[in-house]
Amino acid sequence: MVSGTALAAALCDEVEPDLVGLLDAVAAATERIEALVRRAPLTHLVGLTGGTNVQGEDVHKLDAAANQVFVDAVRASGRVGHLVSEELDEPLRLGGDSFDLYVDPVDGSSNTDVNGSIASIFSVRRATRDGLPGPADRQRAGGYVIYGPATAMMITWGAGLHEFVLDPESRRFVLTRAGLRLPARGRTYAVNSGRQAYWPPDVRAFFDDLNADDPARDRPYSLRYSGSLTADLHRILLEGGIYCYPADDRAKDGKLRLLYEACPLALLAEQGGGAASSGRERILDILPRSIHQRVPLFIGSATEVALAEDYIQHRRAAP
Repeated sequence: MVSGTALAAALCDEVEPDLVGLLDAVAAATERIEALVRRAPLTHLVGLTGGTNVQGEDVHKLDAAANQVFVDAVRASGRVGHLVSEELDEPLRLGGDSFDLYVDPVDGSSNTDVNGSIASIFSVRRATRDGLPGPADRQRAGGYVIYGPATAMMITWGAGLHEFVLDPESRRFVLTRAGLRLPARGRTYAVNSGRQAYWPPDVRAFFDDLNADDPARDRPYSLRYSGSLTADLHRILLEGGIYCYPADDRAKDGKLRLLYEACPLALLAEQGGGAASSGRERILDILPRSIHQRVPLFIGSATEVALAEDYIQHRRAAP
């Protein structure tokens, strides 16, 4: 669905043909998922399947449908050795020898039942023997497609951060903003504050700082949280600020998955001049130990990410 569009044209001059072909397949998959999302309430794709995934999470009907769309599109491309998905227990061998693809088919699944924004996240790596790659700074491309009032793809192939929007008439992605740069700091943050009872003191201190009544330091910040990681991050990539899912007493390793959530989003943020950290180390430096590994995530403008690291690493005291 993307061949001949601004996306393909932008890629062709900078990226090898196999990667162009794979990203074309990813775009085609997300175009099909967009159609499923728009008709989900009419086709009974809302609600749960009754099953659980490998992480013990309830599987929504749209999760299962979107995962199959990715499987079919990626297999047809012939360019992928392994597909690693949130909805698959193990890497799916597909027989290609160029790349491995890591996907969260539907980020924000709980929003499907209330007509909230959701997204698909993807990361492309060089093919491996078992689907477990090296550090994320070796990603060949990464991005997400957000299914909101407009369906937008935020993508990087290592040459800046770019936004493409799906034209509902031509059903093609069209370049709308190239070379996006995050503001160095923002005025908003996103976090599930319902978990604050479980936050350690250093995390509490960071959010106390953001919420301080201190106009001289442009405090307090405004909270914006939707229940969809990518929907919240999309605002931050455009307007600045920070998205946070810290480790806490009930999730010692955090909640988000390293390979198909944190890594591609970290690549996007850094390509736009932002930052992404576990609070203790750069996300793109973390060596994966397992395909469904979890990690804390602080991502967005460089100023706020550095401040979070200062609190978590005890370089700054509570305000």
